[in-house]
Amino acid sequence: MHQEVGMMGGHPEESDDSVRDTLDGQAQAAKAAIAARLRHVRQHHPEGPFTLAKLAERAGVSKRTLAAAESAEGANLTIESLVKVAHSLGIARWAYFLDEQVFQQVNMELETVRALSQHRIQAVALRAARPAPYSADQMSQLLTGIIHAAAQARDSLQGAPPLPTDDG
Repeated sequence: MHQEVGMMGGHPEESDDSVRDTLDGQAQAAKAAIAARLRHVRQHHPEGPFTLAKLAERAGVSKRTLAAAESAEGANLTIESLVKVAHSLGIARWAYFLDEQVFQQVNMELETVRALSQHRIQAVALRAARPAPYSADQMSQLLTGIIHAAAQARDSLQGAPPLPTDDG
């Protein structure tokens, strides 16, 4: 009786080993990506840079957990830890640590926040109980509208009579 394994008809042991090697390689690549992205966001976040201790405190995870995750081997992080770190940094999409496209998109949004902050626009809240899914363009349009409305209010008040003061 002849039994084929997989599409190639190889031996079960060879197939299991190659799948295991592929999965191990993918897991190691994911760990390395998480480590690199964690280091990147700590150093380039608009509110940072953050030390491991500061980010650990902010996220509610141990410094040891973050240090191990950033190490060359990249320790296994729980989904809970990834979500906590992302949320503590105002990142609503925790796939930031796993998906290259999300990583690039969020970094562009964070860079927009950094640029706005450098232009002395204060109180752009990165963290919220339920972060709004605004894109960088939507956030920019919202802030532009606020600035425009404030300028119009200022202009309309320039011709108004002064308000009475308590001095008399």
